[in-house]
Amino acid sequence: MRPPRHDAEYVLPLRWDEDADLPELSRYLAELVGLLDVTVVDGSRAELFERHRAAFPAAVRHLAPGAWPGANGKARGVMTGIQAARHDRVVIADDDVRYDASTIAAVLNRLADADLVRPQNIFRTSPWHARWDTGRTLLNRVWGGDYSGTLGVRRSFVLARGGYDGDVLFENLELERTVLAHGGRVDVASDVFVVRLPPTPAQFWNQRVRQAYDDFAQPARLALHLAILPAVGWAVSARRPGAVAAGAAAAIGLAEVGRRRDGGAAVFDGTTALWAPVWLLERALAIWIALGCRLRGGVRYRDTRIFRAASSIRSLRRRSA
Repeated sequence: MRPPRHDAEYVLPLRWDEDADLPELSRYLAELVGLLDVTVVDGSRAELFERHRAAFPAAVRHLAPGAWPGANGKARGVMTGIQAARHDRVVIADDDVRYDASTIAAVLNRLADADLVRPQNIFRTSPWHARWDTGRTLLNRVWGGDYSGTLGVRRSFVLARGGYDGDVLFENLELERTVLAHGGRVDVASDVFVVRLPPTPAQFWNQRVRQAYDDFAQPARLALHLAILPAVGWAVSARRPGAVAAGAAAAIGLAEVGRRRDGGAAVFDGTTALWAPVWLLERALAIWIALGCRLRGGVRYRDTRIFRAASSIRSLRRRSA
């Protein structure tokens, strides 16, 4: 039976430097246009832009980013897509996110009672670096849900509040906090599992410091992650391996709670919680590098530096007032 077509828009902000994955993305978009309208906002250089236009299905609307202030090109692409959307319900997704009919329907249905829906990403395959990063996902599921590469939003709500700041690094969080600051309802849909393609190992390593920099928008996590490395150093110098082992066991236990929450045990492998201590140690190192970047004016984002990770809800409320 053919799945129903929705009165909704799929917005894909895209900026590629090479096209190795173009055939696979084109096949995915060909499936999507049977479910809802699709807009790709493409900030790739001119020759790649034209190649994408020729490769994408004719039903896909292919646009260049419009004028939106800020250094974050993804935020510019998202706002261009939201402004151009033909429907009020909008699904925003990174180029590595892969919806199917059931997950599209789930996010759109949840928008009936929310202004923003944040589903949970899961990796389609599990190479070592995907398992490593899943340790982060499971820990985030314990504390308020993981931040995925996709959101569902109400176009009317976002535009009525003037969009969101494009001069931050953690732009998904900025959009979510903008909705909350203006009295909107956010649905953290940790039981809606949307597939994501794993990065290459090179992409994985390239993301470590930039993802750590996001902690500057979350002071409690920042303080915790900054404290890990000194604590491990103290335990090693004091010859207390038991303290390190206890910390690792606590991380695994918390990750297992996150794995089982909201039906996660059905989609997360039973061994993924074991990667939580590995991820925490990586973050403990990367956060100090990120701190050095902040002292130099921000973390590098393509050809610029971005200082702010995201605005606080308090500052956004003051701005809206």
